[in-house]
Amino acid sequence: MTLTGNWTYPTAIRFGAGRIAELPQACAQAGIGKPLLVTDRGLAELPITAQALNILEAAGLGRALFSDVDPNPNETNLAAGVEAFKAGDHDGVIAFGGGSGLDLGKMVAFMSGQTRPVWDFEDIGDWWTRADADGIAPIVAVPTTAGTGSEVGRASVITNSQSHEKKIIFHPKVLPSVVICDPELTVGMPRPITAGTGLDAFAHCVEAFSSPHYHPMSQGIALEGMRLVKENLPRAYADGHDIEARAHMMSAAMMGSTAFQKGLGAIHAMSHPIGALFNTHHGTTNAICMPAVLDFNAEPIRKRFDRVAAYLEIDGGFEGFRTFVQSFNDRLGIPRRLSEIGVTAERIDELAEMAVRDPSCGGNPVELTRENLKELFQRCL
Repeated sequence: MTLTGNWTYPTAIRFGAGRIAELPQACAQAGIGKPLLVTDRGLAELPITAQALNILEAAGLGRALFSDVDPNPNETNLAAGVEAFKAGDHDGVIAFGGGSGLDLGKMVAFMSGQTRPVWDFEDIGDWWTRADADGIAPIVAVPTTAGTGSEVGRASVITNSQSHEKKIIFHPKVLPSVVICDPELTVGMPRPITAGTGLDAFAHCVEAFSSPHYHPMSQGIALEGMRLVKENLPRAYADGHDIEARAHMMSAAMMGSTAFQKGLGAIHAMSHPIGALFNTHHGTTNAICMPAVLDFNAEPIRKRFDRVAAYLEIDGGFEGFRTFVQSFNDRLGIPRRLSEIGVTAERIDELAEMAVRDPSCGGNPVELTRENLKELFQRCL
């Protein structure tokens, strides 16, 4: 089976090995003539970034790069990126990388034509309507991991460096115009990053499927996304050069992000403040929290995960699925406790306070409160 395609759901996607070579055509399709490539510091020095810049330069599109991006990008990174965008007289952004590079790149394009502070566009009610839609520059997204799915998302997560809170900034036009998904770009990912990002995609699918909101399309996408992760993440983890497994994981990442339009839940409500306060890897944090959250949500989700288990060929219904999740984590080298990644108990009250305000709470099948979130954090520690 040839894993190549041209898709327009949820946006225009050029999928397949070697398709980074089509970056100039993707820019033309998006109406970009002078792009700024935005990525994180770690990726800036890697051969895949040089390759992308070489392709742009050879096509007469320059080789402008901005990489002052933290692992959990913040408003300071954003201001510097917007300044670089304006100083270079750019007309579009190539968001390149994992979640941090993709999220910040999208926000640079979004904020390049706004006059209000970024926090005025947080994903609350209709705050997105405050934005000047005509001031949003076009975006081409190029993921280099298979996890967040930010390449097909209409929002970015930006950390407020003053309050240490992660904020979700939303606008429909933040959805990239064109995505290039080239699994060859993910071949160099270290095993812990392969595991953490892959389990982030899995968490997106699990939480979307658990959400009580009505969205049958997302429900179907979440189910198949779980299957792709179950069957292909261990292969990609064992052999980083397994291009078929890498390709399926890139699909699963986009599916998770598309599915969670239906909602997220306690896993993400917990992992956002943990990442903001302790600078942990988002996907790994999600994976550690997942077993406890499944237990917490057991009664309202039990019947639907009986069906998931059957589809994934896991014996034992919901209980079998719950057991599978922990053994899957163990198999992929994920710690069992948050304390193993540096989270400490003295900040549980603060974590619970931040978590209960997180927009992800609205998609959890059991109502979240400060008290039950404190219990969940204790259980995960």
